Amino acid sequence: MASEQSTQGQHFVECDLCQKPVSFFCRRCGVNLCDPCVPVHLRLKSKTGHDVVHFTSREDEKTCLCESHPLNDCSAYCKTCDVPICFLCVSITHKTHEISELSDKIKELNRQGKTEELLNVIAKENERLQSSKQDLEKILNHTTKQLSWLPLNYKKKKDEVTARGEKWHKQIEETVKKLHQELDDMQKEHEAVLQKQKKGFEEMIEKVDEINKKVIELHKSKNAIEIQRFKPMIEKQETLKEFSQYSFPTFFECKIDPNYLQTYFGYVEKTQVKKMSLFENNFKDNDLPGRRILYVPTITTVIDTGFPASEKYKSRLYGMVVTDDNKVWMGGESTELKLFDLQGHLHHTVSITVLGFYLCMYNKQVVYSDHPNKAVRMISDTDTVVTMFTTGDWKLYGVTSTASGDLLVCLRKDDQSKVVRYSSTGTVLQEIQYDSQCQPLYKDAKYITENVNGDIIVTDWEKKAVIAVDRLGIFRYSYSKKDSKFKPSSVATDCVGHVIVTDIGGHKIHMLDRDGRFLRYIIPDGGIKYPRGVCILGDGEMMVGECNTGIAKRIKYLEE
Repeated sequence: MASEQSTQGQHFVECDLCQKPVSFFCRRCGVNLCDPCVPVHLRLKSKTGHDVVHFTSREDEKTCLCESHPLNDCSAYCKTCDVPICFLCVSITHKTHEISELSDKIKELNRQGKTEELLNVIAKENERLQSSKQDLEKILNHTTKQLSWLPLNYKKKKDEVTARGEKWHKQIEETVKKLHQELDDMQKEHEAVLQKQKKGFEEMIEKVDEINKKVIELHKSKNAIEIQRFKPMIEKQETLKEFSQYSFPTFFECKIDPNYLQTYFGYVEKTQVKKMSLFENNFKDNDLPGRRILYVPTITTVIDTGFPASEKYKSRLYGMVVTDDNKVWMGGESTELKLFDLQGHLHHTVSITVLGFYLCMYNKQVVYSDHPNKAVRMISDTDTVVTMFTTGDWKLYGVTSTASGDLLVCLRKDDQSKVVRYSSTGTVLQEIQYDSQCQPLYKDAKYITENVNGDIIVTDWEKKAVIAVDRLGIFRYSYSKKDSKFKPSSVATDCVGHVIVTDIGGHKIHMLDRDGRFLRYIIPDGGIKYPRGVCILGDGEMMVGECNTGIAKRIKYLEE
């Protein structure tokens, strides 16, 4: 009866090739076939092959396709690999493995309830994926919107850059115009001085010629009365002892920094009239504008910092840095930082977990290097220690803030040493390690500072040298001494760019110009012993710490 119903059902479906009653179905192609058309269909080429089944079985579960041979159905199961395989796999890849019928494996899974278990797992995973679809669609929508906004936003940024460039151009043009006017005014002043001087010289020469003419006449006349009257007159006539020399304006030009896109230029010294002896050379290199270095610098304040001595090196006082209100933070052989005023009074003490070797000021807060823990830390207004950032595998030493608002840190790992510029959040902005010949710039960079011209200056304890690079990290100069006692310790710079280096081994303070040329030693009356930390106080003064005595000396080195 069932067979008859099935046959009756088949009369309503026709073969797709000849419209005869259907008997078979090709699962791969989705084609209805009668008995005569099956061989014809099987001869047709197909990328996926053919899978012809009885029409009544067309809705049964689809045959599993072989992963290694996608055109073939899986007819066996490899127990060794636990995967369904086709007849080619049986004879090639899995020929030495334990093989069973695929139908047996399916029956086994059904009997053990594994199929239902797997379906449950698949259902849960599918539910998870479907629930995440909403999030994916949101992200897709956001990404699509970003892509649509991208051209407009970048155009806006380019317009901002263009506007800033136009503003800079305008400022540069105004500055150039102003400097041109200043030069015109200087030229007029210069011409007036020289014209006046020229006229004076011409009158003097005319006077000398008249005197010479008179002398010749007296030699001829031998008039005793005239000779007696003329003698005191000629003796009163003075020869030229000095004259006014007009110096030309000096143009000081710095490189344009591509990192910060700023141009610094201007006249650092206006023209001036200077009385010069006929036998006098030009002014000395170690003169500061309007100020001269004291021949014997004077000590105005002596501060006993009270730091104890280390057991190994007997040293006490290490780092120091000046605040905006002219007080000085000092660190030594103690887990404390002390704040002194310039008269030597202790104002504040802060506890830290390391010795205060390397200090700097950043946003009016004292910052120090936590050498053991490889971190840069800051003391907040509430005396809380705040970690700014860490330096990974690199040990850190000297630290200094920069005019651009960054931090420069000396780092060392194994036998490598480098200087790294960080943002306040610890983003690496620049690394300085090698010169133009790819040779290491540093061996043991310890203390560091930034000069007014952007130079980055480091003391290297292993090289026993002061090494300077420009703001781009390009080598500028190296300063060292043949003296075996020379050991540069700390470094600071004053407002005009002079470099101050403490020489802990030679018991001296070296002053260099901004190009690394030695100017002179700064040795106060009474001397300085084991100088290490140094900071410039302003108004021609510095604070220098004697490492082994724990004494800090306020030294005046410029005339009033």
